Amino acid sequence: MCCEHCSHESSCLITVPVFKGLNEEDIQQLRKVTRSRKAHKGEYIFREGERSSTLFVVKEGLIKLTKTSADGKEQIVRLLFPGDFFGLYSLLRDEKHYINAETVQQTMICSIEKNDFLKTMEGNSDMAFRFLMAMNDRLYEADESMGNLSLMEVEQRLAKALLLFHEKMNIQNEAFTLPITKKDLASFIGTTPESVSRKLLTFMSKNIIRMEGQRQLQILELDQLKRISEFG
Repeated sequence: MCCEHCSHESSCLITVPVFKGLNEEDIQQLRKVTRSRKAHKGEYIFREGERSSTLFVVKEGLIKLTKTSADGKEQIVRLLFPGDFFGLYSLLRDEKHYINAETVQQTMICSIEKNDFLKTMEGNSDMAFRFLMAMNDRLYEADESMGNLSLMEVEQRLAKALLLFHEKMNIQNEAFTLPITKKDLASFIGTTPESVSRKLLTFMSKNIIRMEGQRQLQILELDQLKRISEFG
């Protein structure tokens, strides 16, 4: 169906930085070819080995990109928040997806098909350049993530994850619910759920965070958490 859930001012694709700055004609064209749908928690948008010719955008909710090992162990490679796009590898290369995309909660997803996407790109060199820059940022983030797993201690990686949630969820000084379970959080930072629990308790004992229950959390000392997240 058409992107009926998205107003003119906040059309799904226009929320993505690379699409910002388009002229009114391009915006109208994108709105005509954009589709949206709700995806339930735990639904796969695509699985590793499948093909698609679609660019997907997270409008609301959260998606995890995962790889599964031969023994069935899941590793979260990336978390996608509102405004993030995905599926570009299969779209541009006509290759099978090398990763799984699964919703963590009920999510609103918008999409645009390959031909419509390429047509818009061909007619707007500025947007094409921004897409190249966005892909460059993705490569940087991937390299940084690999560096974090190999060089940072668990405490640092956990601090960075909490800071990521703070930024992406636009949290100020308020309490918030961790968007993923401790099991998923452990997978995301490359450790065990037990280690995550211990480090959270350490942060609590130092009055860096406050927690109620399993997932209600408030960051009390943001600057201190940032210092922990840094190398050294």
